[in-house]
Amino acid sequence: MSERTQTARMDEGRFEALYEKYANDVLRVSYFYLGDRHQAEDVTQDVFVRLLTSAPDLEEGHEKPWLLKVALNRCRDIWRAAWVKRVVLGSPAMELAPAPDRMDENLEKQALLESIRRLPTDFRDVILLHYYQGYGIAEIAEMLHVPEGTISSRLSRGRKKLEDILKERDAQ
Repeated sequence: MSERTQTARMDEGRFEALYEKYANDVLRVSYFYLGDRHQAEDVTQDVFVRLLTSAPDLEEGHEKPWLLKVALNRCRDIWRAAWVKRVVLGSPAMELAPAPDRMDENLEKQALLESIRRLPTDFRDVILLHYYQGYGIAEIAEMLHVPEGTISSRLSRGRKKLEDILKERDAQ
């Protein structure tokens, strides 16, 4: 067996291991961002195809940030696409009908998700990465290639904008 074949198998094995480990995270982030299961599945597939075809030199432990950054970029592309702007916002974000005793909780979560989607991209990204994925300010700064102070500022401003959006929604 040639060295090239062995390398390809190792790469294939690493790809499969990364897919097993992180595909659900990429899918969840994409679904959270887009609110559509089918689009989130497409994004997840795109991310892993890019991983396979571009074969980036990722250090051990830095794979998830790379995958999430690619997913966020792809979600932004979809979000910006003209046909998405024609979709009526307010379609249910939940896939299953909730039990009656959990209806209020699910409605609040849906309202929060819709409010987060209304945030400008920079704020939406850092809120998603910080609160939904649990990354710290330094990790987000490294992932997005911006200073830590900028991330702190975006988190603070994003929370304020989110609060304003929720207050506006409640006033209606």
